[in-house]
Amino acid sequence: MISREIIQTKNQISPKVKSLVDYFLSASAIGRRYLFGRNEHSAVLSTVIDVDGIVDDFAEPNSVWNNKPVVKGNDVPKDGIIVNCSMSIRPVSAHKRIADLGVYGILSYSDLSIAIPDLVPLPKFVLETQMDFSQNEKKWATLSDFLFDKESRQILDDLLKFRLTGDYQFMNQYSFRPNDQYFENFIEYGLDEVFVDAGGYDGDTSKLFCLKNPNYKKVFLFEPSSINFEEAKYRLNEFRAIEFIELGVSDVIGSLWFNPDKGSASSIGETGSCQVNVTTIDQYIDSKVTFIKMDLEGWELKALMGARRHIIEDHPKIAIAVYHHPSDFWRIFEFIFSLRQDYKVFLRHYTEGWSESVMYFIPK
Repeated sequence: MISREIIQTKNQISPKVKSLVDYFLSASAIGRRYLFGRNEHSAVLSTVIDVDGIVDDFAEPNSVWNNKPVVKGNDVPKDGIIVNCSMSIRPVSAHKRIADLGVYGILSYSDLSIAIPDLVPLPKFVLETQMDFSQNEKKWATLSDFLFDKESRQILDDLLKFRLTGDYQFMNQYSFRPNDQYFENFIEYGLDEVFVDAGGYDGDTSKLFCLKNPNYKKVFLFEPSSINFEEAKYRLNEFRAIEFIELGVSDVIGSLWFNPDKGSASSIGETGSCQVNVTTIDQYIDSKVTFIKMDLEGWELKALMGARRHIIEDHPKIAIAVYHHPSDFWRIFEFIFSLRQDYKVFLRHYTEGWSESVMYFIPK
């Protein structure tokens, strides 16, 4: 298990990077400064540094974003410097793409946040992880001790290093593999599987489940977004025994706020643009369940509280997204182990960035 010393080490910048940062910020670099990717990080930089463009290979011609021209990578001059602002999904691939362009220099967002912290704050996920780790280091260590295999412990170690520093070089060994998510080879299936897809989105995960388990008994798909709900029904119209439930899941029955326009990141919570009805898994489902999957954009712990009875009585397989809040890693582990301890706990990760970490609880 890593220590807090990693934060202190990464708060130091190498002379080579410091020199490149100084040049990037100087008047000599005007006309050569670019940011890679359109996201919250490049939005911050574009307001504090007079950059010359945003690099996005998939942008429409003559696009403008945050009052800056959007260009393809091949249009960046060879003497240009590009700051990699990718953090969530493919920062390592983004770095490789920039390197392939053969430009003068490559910086990361975290390089600038260390070099000029008064202008460039650390990413939110880094600040949140630093705070949680400093307050709950023993909780993280306990989680590491309980993880079932060496691979899980290594993943936790790598993720913490990245999430504590923002340095995506810690993620060099990872790749973007969404089709493996929720269906690892350590999961065994029976003949009468009942799958609960909480946060069913457009039905993509339920479809994979049905294809992998053609003899399944039933699928319950919960999705509060009406757009996603209709897409899920269309995607799964050829499959049998699927109950589509246009509700969110939580720890109580009622209504909550929802952001319906964020695609797969649409989330239930205490704030949002509209209200949706929610239920609990325990209240809605009377029959035994064998596999619960959740990706609820940070509302997982609340939804698990509403599935307490099924976890205690049915001992289902559980696959839970734990990446939305740093404390979810250890809080979700603690909650499920407060109900039952007869689980093997695995951790797997499905991107090169901070998103898509899934914790698995497999019945012993």
